[in-house]
Amino acid sequence: MARTAAEKTQDYTAAGDSVTLINTLAAKSSLTDEEKDTIQRNVDHLKIMTGKTDWESSQTMTAFNNAITAGEAKL
Repeated sequence: MARTAAEKTQDYTAAGDSVTLINTLAAKSSLTDEEKDTIQRNVDHLKIMTGKTDWESSQTMTAFNNAITAGEAKL
């Protein structure tokens, strides 16, 4: 079943929250195991989101891909 525009917006907003969380934690000089787990969960979430092909043209994946890269670099 295809996602509605509202569902896409909700997913995009949630993914943006993951970007913020990853970037905040990635900026830290050291991480606890819990913080590393948090990064991993959010990277996994962004990978799922970037794999979806039905985004609106205004919903770009650049910030998501950059956060995936930054998060993986900290793990």
